[in-house]
Amino acid sequence: MDLDMSSMAASLGLSVAVLRFLLCYVATIPISFLWRLVPRTLPKHIYAAFTGALLCYLSFGVSSNLHFLVSIFIGYISMLVYRPKCGLIAFFAAFGYLIGCHVYYMSGDAWKEGGIDTTGALMVLTLKVISCAINYQDGLLKDEDLREAQKKNRLLKKPSLIEYVGYCLCCGSHLAGPVFEMKDYLDWTEGKGLWSPLEKQPSPWGGVGWALLRAAICMALYLNLVPYFPLSTFTNPSYGEWGFFKKLGYQYLCGFTARWKYYFIWSISEAATIISGFGFSGWTNTSPPKPKWDRAQNVDIIGVELAKSAVQIPLVWNIQVSTWLRHYVYERLVQKNKKAGFFQLLATQTVSAVWHGLYPGYIFFFVQSALMIAGSKVIYRWQQGVSAKILKKLLTFVNFAYTMLVLNYSAVGFMVLSLHETLTAYGSVYYIGTIIPVVLLLLGSAVKPPRPARSKAQKKEL
Repeated sequence: MDLDMSSMAASLGLSVAVLRFLLCYVATIPISFLWRLVPRTLPKHIYAAFTGALLCYLSFGVSSNLHFLVSIFIGYISMLVYRPKCGLIAFFAAFGYLIGCHVYYMSGDAWKEGGIDTTGALMVLTLKVISCAINYQDGLLKDEDLREAQKKNRLLKKPSLIEYVGYCLCCGSHLAGPVFEMKDYLDWTEGKGLWSPLEKQPSPWGGVGWALLRAAICMALYLNLVPYFPLSTFTNPSYGEWGFFKKLGYQYLCGFTARWKYYFIWSISEAATIISGFGFSGWTNTSPPKPKWDRAQNVDIIGVELAKSAVQIPLVWNIQVSTWLRHYVYERLVQKNKKAGFFQLLATQTVSAVWHGLYPGYIFFFVQSALMIAGSKVIYRWQQGVSAKILKKLLTFVNFAYTMLVLNYSAVGFMVLSLHETLTAYGSVYYIGTIIPVVLLLLGSAVKPPRPARSKAQKKEL
């Protein structure tokens, strides 16, 4: 069996560890389908916990479940010991443990070299553990002290241990997402809300078929593109001899190529979540109504590749993690009756960087992302301030070009990770992707956009 696995991995250009993980990851689809056949409530929780632990064992070995147990019990014990601050305790303790695992395994180097370890799955589990504890803490607050998302997701009573473990490990979602809420998981398992027997349940097969087709296309594109755009080129002496625009083009193509790997992974997880029924999030208002599978969606490929503004990127890339960061970091740093500013944006991106690992490339990428979004907002304000259609269109294109340039420039740090390689790649194009956002921020504070002209009706109202 090991010999067959080795030869299969070699033929695909993968390591045995990565191939084993991919096979287990694809297995989440039939496992999620069988979940539908399990009787409701307790058997479903047991099935979720058992299959999740089995997939972890087959993917990463015995140590993976030990790491997951630590993280799981950090969250549950925090809820048992001190409910008023259990979310805060879980946040720092679970993140601390994750960072320790990142450092111990040097996970970024392993991923960069085509390997894999348990930390990727532990990253997803950490977010689940923290959100559950925070929502249990929110259950103590009054309605007037809560935002809409908090009201929707808060837990008035502590979940049982088997409910909690089932939530953490269900349907293989802990391997690479998507992240979802304990409240939704309980409703799904118990047949409440959208999943009530009284509600019309859609067929999952159309959504599953499209997700699998997309996964196949994404993997084919990635495997065909990646040999042409190796990351080692950034430190190759010949790269230094290229012209400025050729270097920028290569940075774009490296980022473009790398994204198809993530598109493939998230398409598989989308298929697994849809086939279980959990991905269902309601019906469209069209005639006839169509099922929405938003809960399963982690990426909008067209939205990423043709983003008109950097502000749109968190809404279309790693969607469920971006939603988690918005609800559990960004919004909670904003004081009541105050507006969010650059500090909240930077703090959120820093948390995201630390969640990925402590490599300089991650830090550079997420700090750059904060600058990129802030700069894009400046262009958008100018765009809204002008009335001439030609200027609006021009600024729309400028925002698109700016987003693509800075995103793919910044993504080099995410891919190469090391300080030397990151600075070499950035320096080769004169740090253009850092300088432009900073210049835009300075201009934005000095050059205020013109106020859009008011209509006659608006003038009369005044």
